[in-house]
Amino acid sequence: MSIFIDEKTPVLIQGITGRMGSFHAQEMIDYGTNVVAGVTPGKGGTKHLGRPVFNTVKDAVASTGAEACIIFVPPAYAADGIMEAIEGGIKYCVSITDGIPTHDMIRVKRYLFQHAKPENRMILTGPNCAGTISPGKSMLGIMPGHIYKKGNVGLIGRSGTLGYEAASQMKELGIGISTSVGIGGDPINGSSFVEILKHFEQDDETEAVLIIGEIGGPQEAEAAEYYQKHMSKPMAAYIAGLTAPPGRLMGHAGAIVSSSGESASEKVEILQDAGVIVSPTPSDMGITMAKLMKV
Repeated sequence: MSIFIDEKTPVLIQGITGRMGSFHAQEMIDYGTNVVAGVTPGKGGTKHLGRPVFNTVKDAVASTGAEACIIFVPPAYAADGIMEAIEGGIKYCVSITDGIPTHDMIRVKRYLFQHAKPENRMILTGPNCAGTISPGKSMLGIMPGHIYKKGNVGLIGRSGTLGYEAASQMKELGIGISTSVGIGGDPINGSSFVEILKHFEQDDETEAVLIIGEIGGPQEAEAAEYYQKHMSKPMAAYIAGLTAPPGRLMGHAGAIVSSSGESASEKVEILQDAGVIVSPTPSDMGITMAKLMKV
């Protein structure tokens, strides 16, 4: 099996009639994703790309049984879209939108934790991520699906582009992926490395994990601790930003070294101390996984 999505997962797309939503919806449909509906306020009752469009997520879920959704909504309205997904009964939500205000994401996280008990809580990945793909089964994102080979490596990344690079390198070496999850590079995101690692640890199809981190925040150190204490599966990592100067924003909003333990070199040391194999450069991610899995 895979985590979060497979070929049977019914998917709805928020913002399906917009330019970006429409383009990527067609890409997902062509890949084989089970897209059952779209949501655009004011356009309920119409059809787009052969799928029914609803005014609200709640109406779409009630009519189609959708379980997962993806957000293609402008930053000013994206938080409302995510909270609508929570209220509508969606189980897994990917927010592609970049530039959601931090205070809006604080509202989302508060609403997420107040709305349901942990066992029934919607899983949110993103914002500012490439999405999630279970190769050969379903794609919920903006990634180039053809570079992903079906297999047994779980991939988690803060950077979408580095995730593509890792997938491409592994494919060339004959290594496939069970599910690739983009968690996004914003300071406040829906899920952390640890939260996704828990799912991969429980997934029978996943035999090893690769995490792709970067400077800023404590997530990689927390992943190292979780790996050391709770994981039975081998894990490798790559940390971007070894040459980044302290205090300077590097790409993602969360990619800034602002306190001890947040630099790339410190994260590499923490991961290695926990027994994680760390790729020295981005061009070695595939080779590192091959060594880890003895391919």
